[in-house]
Amino acid sequence: MPSVGAPRATGRRTTISSSTSDAPTVRGLRGPTAAVVVALAFLVTMLGATLPTPLYPIYEREQGFGGVMVTLIFAAYAVGVTAALLLFGRLSDQVGRRAVLLPGFVLAAVSSAVFLIPDDLGTLFAGRVLSGLSAGIFTGTATAAIVDFAPEGRQKAYSLLAAAVNMLGLGLGPVVAGALAEYAPAPLVLPYLVHIVLVLVVGAALWCVVEPVETPGGPVSWRPQKVSVPPEVRGVFVRAAIAGFAGFAVLGLFTAVSPAFLTQVLHEQDHLVNGLVVFTLLGASTLGQIGSSGLGERPALLVGCAALVVGMGLVGTAIGVASLPVLVSGAAVAGVGQGMSFRAGLAAVSAGSPPARRSEVASSFFLVLYVGISIPVIGEGVASAAVGLVTAGVVFAGIVALLALVAFVSLLLQREPSPAAA
Repeated sequence: MPSVGAPRATGRRTTISSSTSDAPTVRGLRGPTAAVVVALAFLVTMLGATLPTPLYPIYEREQGFGGVMVTLIFAAYAVGVTAALLLFGRLSDQVGRRAVLLPGFVLAAVSSAVFLIPDDLGTLFAGRVLSGLSAGIFTGTATAAIVDFAPEGRQKAYSLLAAAVNMLGLGLGPVVAGALAEYAPAPLVLPYLVHIVLVLVVGAALWCVVEPVETPGGPVSWRPQKVSVPPEVRGVFVRAAIAGFAGFAVLGLFTAVSPAFLTQVLHEQDHLVNGLVVFTLLGASTLGQIGSSGLGERPALLVGCAALVVGMGLVGTAIGVASLPVLVSGAAVAGVGQGMSFRAGLAAVSAGSPPARRSEVASSFFLVLYVGISIPVIGEGVASAAVGLVTAGVVFAGIVALLALVAFVSLLLQREPSPAAA
Protein backbone atom coordinates (compact mmCIF):
# COMPACT_ATOMS: atom_id res chain seq x y z
CA MET A 1 0.00 0.00 0.00
CA PRO A 2 0.78 3.55 -0.30
CA SER A 3 4.02 4.94 1.10
CA VAL A 4 4.77 8.58 1.12
CA GLY A 5 7.61 10.41 2.78
CA ALA A 6 8.32 13.99 3.55
CA PRO A 7 10.38 15.50 0.75
CA ARG A 8 13.55 16.52 2.46
CA ALA A 9 16.66 17.68 0.70
CA THR A 10 18.54 19.01 3.64
CA GLY A 11 21.96 17.78 2.60
CA ARG A 12 24.14 20.23 0.73
CA ARG A 13 24.29 20.01 -3.03
CA THR A 14 27.43 18.42 -4.39
CA THR A 15 29.96 20.60 -6.11
CA ILE A 16 30.14 18.02 -8.90
CA SER A 17 29.02 19.72 -12.08
CA SER A 18 29.75 19.20 -15.73
CA SER A 19 29.87 22.93 -16.23
CA THR A 20 32.55 23.57 -13.63
CA SER A 21 36.06 23.21 -14.93
CA ASP A 22 37.61 22.48 -11.55
CA ALA A 23 34.91 19.99 -10.48
CA PRO A 24 36.18 16.61 -9.29
CA THR A 25 35.94 13.80 -11.80
CA VAL A 26 33.18 11.49 -10.61
CA ARG A 27 31.87 8.99 -13.11
CA GLY A 28 28.19 8.20 -13.16
CA LEU A 29 24.73 9.51 -13.93
CA ARG A 30 23.69 12.92 -12.69
CA GLY A 31 21.20 15.72 -13.34
CA PRO A 32 17.87 14.95 -15.08
CA THR A 33 19.11 11.52 -16.23
CA ALA A 34 19.88 10.49 -12.67
CA ALA A 35 16.51 11.86 -11.52
CA VAL A 36 14.75 9.67 -14.09
CA VAL A 37 16.66 6.59 -12.92
CA VAL A 38 15.78 7.27 -9.27
CA ALA A 39 12.16 7.87 -10.31
CA LEU A 40 12.09 4.49 -12.10
CA ALA A 41 13.53 2.79 -9.02
CA PHE A 42 10.91 4.57 -6.91
CA LEU A 43 8.16 3.35 -9.23
CA VAL A 44 9.44 -0.25 -9.14
CA THR A 45 9.67 -0.19 -5.34
CA MET A 46 6.10 1.04 -4.95
CA LEU A 47 4.86 -1.36 -7.62
CA GLY A 48 6.12 -4.23 -5.48
CA ALA A 49 4.29 -2.84 -2.44
CA THR A 50 0.85 -3.44 -4.00
CA LEU A 51 1.51 -6.64 -5.96
CA PRO A 52 -0.40 -8.81 -3.43
CA THR A 53 -3.63 -6.76 -3.68
CA PRO A 54 -5.44 -8.73 -6.44
CA LEU A 55 -3.91 -11.98 -5.16
CA TYR A 56 -5.57 -11.89 -1.73
CA PRO A 57 -8.60 -13.95 -2.86
CA ILE A 58 -6.21 -16.66 -4.09
CA TYR A 59 -4.33 -16.65 -0.79
CA GLU A 60 -7.64 -16.85 1.09
CA ARG A 61 -8.76 -19.82 -0.99
CA GLU A 62 -5.49 -21.73 -0.86
CA GLN A 63 -4.55 -21.06 2.77
CA GLY A 64 -8.04 -21.03 4.22
CA PHE A 65 -8.10 -17.71 6.09
CA GLY A 66 -10.77 -15.02 5.99
CA GLY A 67 -11.19 -11.30 5.51
CA VAL A 68 -9.99 -10.32 8.97
CA MET A 69 -6.65 -12.03 8.34
CA VAL A 70 -6.32 -10.18 5.01
CA THR A 71 -6.66 -6.84 6.76
CA LEU A 72 -4.08 -7.86 9.37
CA ILE A 73 -1.65 -8.93 6.63
CA PHE A 74 -2.27 -5.61 4.93
CA ALA A 75 -1.69 -3.68 8.16
CA ALA A 76 1.72 -5.34 8.52
CA TYR A 77 2.82 -3.20 5.55
CA ALA A 78 1.86 -0.01 7.41
CA VAL A 79 3.83 -1.21 10.44
CA GLY A 80 6.92 -1.61 8.25
CA VAL A 81 6.52 1.81 6.63
CA THR A 82 5.99 3.57 9.95
CA ALA A 83 9.00 1.86 11.53
CA ALA A 84 11.21 2.82 8.58
CA LEU A 85 10.08 6.46 8.62
CA LEU A 86 10.69 6.79 12.34
CA LEU A 87 13.96 4.86 12.49
CA PHE A 88 15.65 5.85 9.23
CA GLY A 89 14.00 9.12 8.20
CA ARG A 90 17.15 11.23 8.64
CA LEU A 91 19.78 8.68 7.70
CA SER A 92 20.39 9.84 4.12
CA ASP A 93 21.22 13.35 5.34
CA GLN A 94 24.22 11.84 7.16
CA VAL A 95 25.41 8.99 4.94
CA GLY A 96 24.16 10.17 1.54
CA ARG A 97 21.16 9.35 -0.63
CA ARG A 98 22.86 6.59 -2.61
CA ALA A 99 23.95 4.71 0.53
CA VAL A 100 20.29 4.48 1.59
CA LEU A 101 18.65 4.03 -1.82
CA LEU A 102 20.63 0.94 -2.79
CA PRO A 103 19.93 -1.14 0.36
CA GLY A 104 16.30 0.00 0.30
CA PHE A 105 15.97 -1.17 -3.29
CA VAL A 106 17.57 -4.52 -2.49
CA LEU A 107 15.09 -4.91 0.35
CA ALA A 108 12.26 -4.51 -2.18
CA ALA A 109 13.55 -7.59 -4.04
CA VAL A 110 13.99 -9.49 -0.76
CA SER A 111 10.35 -8.81 0.16
CA SER A 112 9.20 -10.31 -3.15
CA ALA A 113 11.50 -13.29 -2.65
CA VAL A 114 9.88 -13.96 0.74
CA PHE A 115 6.47 -14.13 -0.96
CA LEU A 116 7.79 -17.01 -3.05
CA ILE A 117 7.92 -19.24 0.04
CA PRO A 118 4.76 -21.31 -0.46
CA ASP A 119 1.78 -22.00 1.80
CA ASP A 120 2.91 -20.17 4.91
CA LEU A 121 0.90 -17.44 6.61
CA GLY A 122 3.96 -16.26 8.49
CA THR A 123 5.80 -15.49 5.26
CA LEU A 124 2.90 -13.31 4.10
CA PHE A 125 3.29 -11.19 7.24
CA ALA A 126 7.08 -11.14 6.87
CA GLY A 127 6.85 -10.19 3.19
CA ARG A 128 4.48 -7.32 3.95
CA VAL A 129 6.63 -5.97 6.78
CA LEU A 130 9.75 -6.13 4.58
CA SER A 131 7.86 -4.45 1.76
CA GLY A 132 6.80 -1.69 4.13
CA LEU A 133 10.35 -1.24 5.41
CA SER A 134 11.62 -0.98 1.84
CA ALA A 135 8.97 1.57 0.89
CA GLY A 136 9.50 3.59 4.07
CA ILE A 137 13.28 3.66 3.64
CA PHE A 138 13.09 4.39 -0.08
CA THR A 139 10.28 6.95 -0.23
CA GLY A 140 11.68 9.91 1.67
CA THR A 141 15.20 9.35 0.34
CA ALA A 142 14.10 8.90 -3.27
CA THR A 143 11.94 12.04 -3.09
CA ALA A 144 14.86 14.02 -1.71
CA ALA A 145 17.27 12.60 -4.31
CA ILE A 146 14.97 13.44 -7.22
CA VAL A 147 14.76 17.03 -5.97
CA ASP A 148 18.55 17.08 -5.41
CA PHE A 149 19.10 16.23 -9.09
CA ALA A 150 16.70 18.92 -10.32
CA PRO A 151 18.14 21.80 -12.36
CA GLU A 152 18.04 25.12 -10.55
CA GLY A 153 14.51 26.49 -10.43
CA ARG A 154 12.87 23.13 -11.25
CA GLN A 155 12.70 21.69 -7.75
CA LYS A 156 8.92 22.02 -7.47
CA ALA A 157 8.37 20.20 -10.76
CA TYR A 158 10.72 17.40 -9.72
CA SER A 159 8.96 17.13 -6.35
CA LEU A 160 5.70 16.61 -8.22
CA LEU A 161 7.45 13.97 -10.34
CA ALA A 162 8.37 12.12 -7.15
CA ALA A 163 4.79 12.30 -5.87
CA ALA A 164 3.46 11.09 -9.22
CA VAL A 165 5.73 8.04 -9.53
CA ASN A 166 4.93 7.16 -5.92
CA MET A 167 1.19 6.83 -6.57
CA LEU A 168 1.64 5.55 -10.12
CA GLY A 169 3.84 2.72 -8.89
CA LEU A 170 1.30 1.81 -6.22
CA GLY A 171 -1.40 1.81 -8.89
CA LEU A 172 0.55 -0.30 -11.37
CA GLY A 173 1.29 -3.07 -8.85
CA PRO A 174 -2.29 -4.46 -8.82
CA VAL A 175 -2.54 -4.14 -12.62
CA VAL A 176 0.68 -6.11 -13.22
CA ALA A 177 -0.18 -8.78 -10.65
CA GLY A 178 -3.80 -8.96 -11.81
CA ALA A 179 -2.86 -9.38 -15.46
CA LEU A 180 -0.27 -12.06 -14.70
CA ALA A 181 -2.65 -13.89 -12.33
CA GLU A 182 -5.40 -13.87 -14.94
CA TYR A 183 -3.48 -14.67 -18.11
CA ALA A 184 -0.23 -16.38 -17.06
CA PRO A 185 0.64 -19.49 -15.04
CA ALA A 186 1.72 -19.58 -11.38
CA PRO A 187 -0.27 -16.54 -10.15
CA LEU A 188 1.40 -16.58 -6.73
CA VAL A 189 4.90 -16.87 -8.17
CA LEU A 190 5.25 -15.04 -11.48
CA PRO A 191 4.30 -11.52 -10.27
CA TYR A 192 7.06 -11.60 -7.65
CA LEU A 193 9.62 -13.02 -10.09
CA VAL A 194 8.82 -10.21 -12.53
CA HIS A 195 9.28 -7.69 -9.74
CA ILE A 196 12.65 -9.17 -8.76
CA VAL A 197 13.80 -8.95 -12.38
CA LEU A 198 12.67 -5.31 -12.57
CA VAL A 199 14.64 -4.54 -9.40
CA LEU A 200 17.76 -6.15 -10.84
CA VAL A 201 17.49 -4.30 -14.17
CA VAL A 202 16.72 -0.87 -12.71
CA GLY A 203 19.16 -1.52 -9.87
CA ALA A 204 22.01 -1.73 -12.38
CA ALA A 205 21.18 1.78 -13.53
CA LEU A 206 20.69 3.01 -9.95
CA TRP A 207 24.19 1.77 -9.12
CA CYS A 208 25.55 4.19 -11.74
CA VAL A 209 23.90 7.26 -10.18
CA VAL A 210 26.31 9.60 -8.43
CA GLU A 211 25.78 10.81 -4.88
CA PRO A 212 23.86 14.11 -5.20
CA VAL A 213 24.72 15.66 -1.82
CA GLU A 214 27.79 16.24 0.24
CA THR A 215 27.67 14.45 3.58
CA PRO A 216 29.17 15.82 6.79
CA GLY A 217 31.42 12.79 7.29
CA GLY A 218 32.50 11.47 10.66
CA PRO A 219 30.52 9.08 12.85
CA VAL A 220 26.82 8.65 12.13
CA SER A 221 24.63 10.04 14.90
CA TRP A 222 21.60 7.77 14.58
CA ARG A 223 18.48 8.35 16.59
CA PRO A 224 14.78 7.70 15.97
CA GLN A 225 12.74 10.50 14.43
CA LYS A 226 10.90 12.54 17.06
CA VAL A 227 7.12 12.72 16.79
CA SER A 228 5.67 16.04 17.95
CA VAL A 229 3.64 19.04 16.82
CA PRO A 230 4.58 22.55 18.07
CA PRO A 231 1.69 24.76 19.25
CA GLU A 232 1.92 27.24 16.36
CA VAL A 233 1.07 24.60 13.75
CA ARG A 234 -1.44 22.47 15.66
CA GLY A 235 -4.55 24.05 14.13
CA VAL A 236 -3.31 23.51 10.59
CA PHE A 237 -2.03 20.07 11.53
CA VAL A 238 -5.36 18.87 12.94
CA ARG A 239 -7.33 19.95 9.86
CA ALA A 240 -4.80 18.46 7.45
CA ALA A 241 -4.49 15.28 9.51
CA ILE A 242 -8.25 14.65 9.56
CA ALA A 243 -8.40 14.98 5.79
CA GLY A 244 -5.27 12.87 5.36
CA PHE A 245 -6.58 10.19 7.72
CA ALA A 246 -9.80 9.96 5.70
CA GLY A 247 -7.94 9.85 2.39
CA PHE A 248 -5.56 7.12 3.49
CA ALA A 249 -8.42 5.10 4.96
CA VAL A 250 -9.83 5.10 1.41
CA LEU A 251 -6.51 3.80 0.09
CA GLY A 252 -6.57 1.06 2.70
CA LEU A 253 -10.14 0.09 1.83
CA PHE A 254 -9.39 -0.34 -1.86
CA THR A 255 -6.04 -2.07 -1.55
CA ALA A 256 -7.07 -4.47 1.22
CA VAL A 257 -10.84 -4.97 1.07
CA SER A 258 -11.98 -4.24 -2.50
CA PRO A 259 -10.79 -7.67 -3.76
CA ALA A 260 -13.19 -9.38 -1.34
CA PHE A 261 -16.05 -7.09 -2.38
CA LEU A 262 -15.43 -7.71 -6.07
CA THR A 263 -15.26 -11.49 -5.72
CA GLN A 264 -17.89 -12.10 -3.03
CA VAL A 265 -20.50 -9.42 -3.79
CA LEU A 266 -20.06 -8.65 -7.47
CA HIS A 267 -18.87 -12.19 -8.26
CA GLU A 268 -16.14 -10.67 -10.41
CA GLN A 269 -13.40 -13.28 -10.62
CA ASP A 270 -11.17 -11.50 -13.13
CA HIS A 271 -7.97 -10.56 -11.28
CA LEU A 272 -7.12 -7.89 -13.86
CA VAL A 273 -10.43 -6.12 -13.25
CA ASN A 274 -9.58 -6.17 -9.56
CA GLY A 275 -6.24 -4.54 -10.26
CA LEU A 276 -7.76 -1.94 -12.58
CA VAL A 277 -10.25 -0.84 -9.94
CA VAL A 278 -7.39 -0.13 -7.53
CA PHE A 279 -5.43 1.57 -10.32
CA THR A 280 -8.41 3.88 -10.92
CA LEU A 281 -8.16 5.15 -7.36
CA LEU A 282 -4.39 5.57 -7.31
CA GLY A 283 -4.18 6.95 -10.84
CA ALA A 284 -6.82 9.53 -9.94
CA SER A 285 -4.83 10.34 -6.80
CA THR A 286 -1.80 11.05 -8.98
CA LEU A 287 -3.87 13.37 -11.17
CA GLY A 288 -5.27 15.07 -8.08
CA GLN A 289 -1.80 15.81 -6.74
CA ILE A 290 -0.53 17.15 -10.05
CA GLY A 291 -3.70 19.02 -10.98
CA SER A 292 -3.91 20.82 -7.64
CA SER A 293 -0.29 21.99 -7.67
CA GLY A 294 -1.34 25.44 -8.90
CA LEU A 295 -3.90 25.91 -6.14
CA GLY A 296 -3.20 27.29 -2.70
CA GLU A 297 -3.20 24.77 0.11
CA ARG A 298 -6.52 25.84 1.65
CA PRO A 299 -8.53 25.79 -1.63
CA ALA A 300 -6.97 22.45 -2.57
CA LEU A 301 -7.84 21.00 0.84
CA LEU A 302 -11.43 22.23 0.51
CA VAL A 303 -11.90 20.76 -2.95
CA GLY A 304 -10.10 17.56 -1.94
CA CYS A 305 -12.28 17.04 1.14
CA ALA A 306 -15.43 17.73 -0.88
CA ALA A 307 -14.34 15.18 -3.49
CA LEU A 308 -13.68 12.63 -0.74
CA VAL A 309 -17.21 13.14 0.61
CA VAL A 310 -18.77 12.69 -2.84
CA GLY A 311 -16.46 9.82 -3.77
CA MET A 312 -17.17 7.86 -0.61
CA GLY A 313 -20.87 8.49 -1.06
CA LEU A 314 -20.58 6.81 -4.46
CA VAL A 315 -18.49 3.97 -3.01
CA GLY A 316 -21.05 3.36 -0.27
CA THR A 317 -23.84 3.37 -2.85
CA ALA A 318 -21.89 0.98 -5.08
CA ILE A 319 -21.45 -1.45 -2.19
CA GLY A 320 -25.11 -1.22 -1.27
CA VAL A 321 -26.47 -1.77 -4.78
CA ALA A 322 -23.62 -4.04 -5.99
CA SER A 323 -22.63 -1.88 -8.97
CA LEU A 324 -19.16 -2.04 -10.52
CA PRO A 325 -19.58 1.15 -12.64
CA VAL A 326 -20.62 3.16 -9.58
CA LEU A 327 -17.69 1.70 -7.61
CA VAL A 328 -15.24 2.75 -10.33
CA SER A 329 -16.79 6.23 -10.44
CA GLY A 330 -16.46 6.51 -6.67
CA ALA A 331 -12.85 5.33 -6.82
CA ALA A 332 -12.03 8.01 -9.40
CA VAL A 333 -13.66 10.86 -7.47
CA ALA A 334 -12.32 9.74 -4.08
CA GLY A 335 -8.86 9.26 -5.61
CA VAL A 336 -8.76 12.83 -6.88
CA GLY A 337 -9.89 14.03 -3.46
CA GLN A 338 -7.28 11.93 -1.69
CA GLY A 339 -4.49 13.20 -3.92
CA MET A 340 -5.49 16.84 -3.54
CA SER A 341 -6.02 16.70 0.22
CA PHE A 342 -2.78 14.80 0.79
CA ARG A 343 -0.61 17.14 -1.29
CA ALA A 344 -2.20 20.27 0.12
CA GLY A 345 -2.21 18.98 3.70
CA LEU A 346 1.48 18.05 3.61
CA ALA A 347 2.36 21.40 2.03
CA ALA A 348 0.34 23.35 4.61
CA VAL A 349 1.82 21.43 7.54
CA SER A 350 5.36 21.82 6.18
CA ALA A 351 4.94 25.53 5.47
CA GLY A 352 3.47 26.21 8.90
CA SER A 353 6.16 24.36 10.84
CA PRO A 354 9.31 25.96 12.25
CA PRO A 355 12.18 24.99 9.91
CA ALA A 356 14.14 23.33 12.69
CA ARG A 357 11.19 21.05 13.52
CA ARG A 358 9.73 20.49 10.05
CA SER A 359 10.95 16.91 9.84
CA GLU A 360 9.42 16.04 13.23
CA VAL A 361 6.06 17.51 12.23
CA ALA A 362 6.10 15.71 8.88
CA SER A 363 6.82 12.41 10.65
CA SER A 364 3.88 13.03 12.98
CA PHE A 365 1.68 13.74 9.95
CA PHE A 366 2.70 10.50 8.25
CA LEU A 367 2.17 8.56 11.46
CA VAL A 368 -1.45 9.74 11.45
CA LEU A 369 -1.79 8.75 7.79
CA TYR A 370 -0.52 5.23 8.37
CA VAL A 371 -2.80 4.78 11.35
CA GLY A 372 -5.54 5.82 8.91
CA ILE A 373 -4.46 3.26 6.33
CA SER A 374 -4.39 0.34 8.75
CA ILE A 375 -6.56 0.57 11.88
CA PRO A 376 -9.88 1.47 10.15
CA VAL A 377 -9.34 -1.30 7.61
CA ILE A 378 -8.81 -3.84 10.38
CA GLY A 379 -12.01 -2.57 11.98
CA GLU A 380 -13.83 -2.99 8.68
CA GLY A 381 -12.54 -6.55 8.42
CA VAL A 382 -13.75 -7.40 11.93
CA ALA A 383 -17.12 -5.77 11.23
CA SER A 384 -17.44 -7.74 7.98
CA ALA A 385 -17.10 -10.98 9.93
CA ALA A 386 -19.78 -9.82 12.36
CA VAL A 387 -22.42 -8.11 10.19
CA GLY A 388 -21.43 -8.95 6.63
CA LEU A 389 -19.23 -7.37 3.98
CA VAL A 390 -21.94 -5.14 2.49
CA THR A 391 -23.13 -3.61 5.76
CA ALA A 392 -19.59 -3.09 7.02
CA GLY A 393 -18.53 -1.54 3.71
CA VAL A 394 -21.44 0.92 3.64
CA VAL A 395 -20.79 1.95 7.25
CA PHE A 396 -17.05 2.31 6.56
CA ALA A 397 -17.72 4.53 3.54
CA GLY A 398 -20.08 6.66 5.61
CA ILE A 399 -17.56 7.12 8.43
CA VAL A 400 -14.80 8.15 6.01
CA ALA A 401 -17.16 10.58 4.26
CA LEU A 402 -18.09 12.05 7.67
CA LEU A 403 -14.43 12.55 8.56
CA ALA A 404 -13.81 14.34 5.28
CA LEU A 405 -16.90 16.47 5.90
CA VAL A 406 -15.60 17.42 9.36
CA ALA A 407 -12.32 18.54 7.80
CA PHE A 408 -14.22 20.47 5.11
CA VAL A 409 -16.41 22.31 7.63
CA SER A 410 -13.44 23.10 9.89
CA LEU A 411 -11.67 24.66 6.91
CA LEU A 412 -14.73 26.73 6.04
CA LEU A 413 -14.97 27.98 9.63
CA GLN A 414 -11.27 28.82 9.72
CA ARG A 415 -11.07 32.58 10.06
CA GLU A 416 -7.37 33.14 9.76
CA PRO A 417 -5.69 32.15 6.45
CA SER A 418 -3.68 28.96 6.36
CA PRO A 419 0.05 29.60 6.74
CA ALA A 420 0.55 28.12 3.29
CA ALA A 421 -2.54 29.49 1.62
CA ALA A 422 -1.98 31.06 -1.71
